Amino acid sequence: MTIGRFQVMSLLQAARAYALGLPLESAYSWGLNRAIFIAAAKRGFKGGSGAPEGSAKGAKGGKTYSLGDDMAHKVEEGGVVLFTIGGKVQTRVEFDKRVKDKFGKSFPAAWKEALAYVKRFDRSALLSRDEFFNTVYRPVRDEWAERWSAVSDQA
Repeated sequence: MTIGRFQVMSLLQAARAYALGLPLESAYSWGLNRAIFIAAAKRGFKGGSGAPEGSAKGAKGGKTYSLGDDMAHKVEEGGVVLFTIGGKVQTRVEFDKRVKDKFGKSFPAAWKEALAYVKRFDRSALLSRDEFFNTVYRPVRDEWAERWSAVSDQA
């Protein structure tokens, strides 16, 4: 399997959210949400018919949630806070399909490494969208993608 920047961003964003106190289910949703948002922003929020997946439109009745200076639309499903983009909820099933399954049997090790890595940074770095991107994600994104792709191919 090939691990790309999308999966690395999802993993690190989820670890960031978890380290800042979100429950695991919500953290996975946050990680996938932020990776989708950044990928859409990179494409200029272009999409197909209806609300593009990366648009700023939230789910009906949704409210916003702030993680430091970063924000996403949220909904509650079964008492669990999940995040939305383009009206679509990022669920654990989606995280598993788009991120966890790409890592295969290596996911537990990748998750453990991501948690240990983000915990090395000051809380202020994790609360800042730009600082997280520039000092946490950017320095490791390509190395992690390459390394975890090689490991997941062997698993």
